[in-house]
Amino acid sequence: MKKTINYIYIALAAMISFSSCKKQLDLAPISSISDASYWKTADQFDAFVSGLHARFRSHVSNFEALGELRSDIFGTEPSSASTFTGEATQGLERFWQQNLSLDAAGVSNYGGFYSNIAQLNLLIDKLSSTTVVTTANKNYYLGLAYGMRAYYYFQLTRSWGNVVIWTGLFSDVDLSNLAKAASPASDVMALIKSDIDKSVASYGSDYSFRNTKSYWSKAATLMLKAEVYLWTAQNGGGTADATTALNALTDIQTNVASLSLQSSFANVFAVTSRGNSEIIFSVRYLNAESSQPFSGTFYPQTSLIANFHDSLNARQMNSATLDNWGGLLRAPVRVATFRKFNDKDSRKWFSIQSAYTRPSPGVYVIAGCFVKKFEGEQVAGVRVHSNDYPIYRYADLLLMIAEAKILLGQSPATEINLVRSRAFGANYSAAIFGYPNQAIDTDPKQALLQERLFEFIFEGKRWHDLRRFGNSYVFQFTGLSSTEAYKLLWPVDRSSLTNNRALVQTPGYPAF
Repeated sequence: MKKTINYIYIALAAMISFSSCKKQLDLAPISSISDASYWKTADQFDAFVSGLHARFRSHVSNFEALGELRSDIFGTEPSSASTFTGEATQGLERFWQQNLSLDAAGVSNYGGFYSNIAQLNLLIDKLSSTTVVTTANKNYYLGLAYGMRAYYYFQLTRSWGNVVIWTGLFSDVDLSNLAKAASPASDVMALIKSDIDKSVASYGSDYSFRNTKSYWSKAATLMLKAEVYLWTAQNGGGTADATTALNALTDIQTNVASLSLQSSFANVFAVTSRGNSEIIFSVRYLNAESSQPFSGTFYPQTSLIANFHDSLNARQMNSATLDNWGGLLRAPVRVATFRKFNDKDSRKWFSIQSAYTRPSPGVYVIAGCFVKKFEGEQVAGVRVHSNDYPIYRYADLLLMIAEAKILLGQSPATEINLVRSRAFGANYSAAIFGYPNQAIDTDPKQALLQERLFEFIFEGKRWHDLRRFGNSYVFQFTGLSSTEAYKLLWPVDRSSLTNNRALVQTPGYPAF
């Protein structure tokens, strides 16, 4: 865990990271900025909050890694150690092979999340005594600070279990003794639920969205509340926690009437429809500002994909605009994942790009697949991955309602069918595709897990979904064996254990 953070950095980062923040800030030179000279104006608080979201954006690659890379989505094809384009996996195979360790932990330094937790702690402290921020902004900022901190700790505990709880300031740290032991996961969950309650209370009746839904909001906190309580409901909390989750979701439906499914699945992610009716909270990316951090992981080199064909459109994949992915493919999508989708489901063709060899005219043989969902935009002949990255959206709200209903012995048909009918569009037939008419619908939990896979693939949810539904689902769908159940959690990396000698390795992994 990092021990030194220059919190003034995020105020400066705010001036270059969020184009929607238009105010010029009157800041002293970097060398003279200190706690004594900052926090003097409302603009400084505004800039700090903007910087918090810029830092949150910097953690998206780790949100994605923790949420999906160990699931059943990615992997090389059987008997192949490299991707179908010939690009090496460069160690990423350790994720889907469930082969993480002290020195190959997959995600190190707890994802870097404590860096922003430190800033959130500081903001909470400064808001408690300031008189320069309006009451409305103070409450909104406290709401987002507690909500975002709860989100980080939820990421931490469902990944590592026991983790360090830190809600204080750097000024409270004893520099002669930086060791701090991890707290039990039960204590971390108690903090998460407490922070969620504080966030909801701080927002009060303010359900508004800011910065085109790229700022944390009360609706985002309520989505997190539902996700947290579904996690505990599936793991011992039972109907009481499922009811709490359902109430949080219906609170959003009742008080945020502007939310709805987009008519087109593709339009949810379009760079021309940011903050649309389906988005509840998303991470903002913009051309010439910041692009998604996945080009070196999920997209192939342009010159290599040109050797393959698109069978759907009967063409070689050498278009200067359609196929200029310009990436490095380290984590291909499994062909088996692609084949799980029905051909009439629009999500199949929008989310995944399949690539084929053509051994003879008119004959196509699938070679592999890769992520297509966040294909970005073309800027002067260059692909820019500037799609916003959704954290919560209305389809998630509907499917979490369906999950709560299943746990409460109620029918999830209404919510599942709203999502399915949008996905199939003109191809939708309730008698064929509607719940409970598909074969998988005989098991509601399996049906919901599959629907969430189809809907949220590449949005960092699949591994967490399998873990939430129960260990048996992880063992069923991934390469993880029930004899290695300790691997459900992540190992702590060597650097973290070295820097904080009060930490211990996740049980089951070789000790430090």
